[in-house]
Amino acid sequence: MELNGRIEGPNVLVIELREDNLDASNVREFRDAAQSLMLEHSHVVLDMSGVKFVDSSGLGALISCLRQLNGRRGDFRLCEMSRTVRALFELMRMHRVFNIHDTRSDAVASFS
Repeated sequence: MELNGRIEGPNVLVIELREDNLDASNVREFRDAAQSLMLEHSHVVLDMSGVKFVDSSGLGALISCLRQLNGRRGDFRLCEMSRTVRALFELMRMHRVFNIHDTRSDAVASFS
């Protein structure tokens, strides 16, 4: 699992997910890596530009990240989703749960 994290904007951690799929085969690895990156940050953006497919366990992992940050009075934003992934989020009504932005810069700017 390749997750890269770096600070952008006003102390916003941007995590780049560079996997084709976020599914049962890699969700545990994603959750562990993401949660360790998020430990010291309250504002996090997940750049999903490389993701082509998310299953229910992947959605569960993203909800887990959102809950972790909300529990610390932080927030979690998603950006750069493919059309397929965005359609899934809308079908599952997850676009009402997550704050989703078209671009990374919009997601980072939304924290200011």
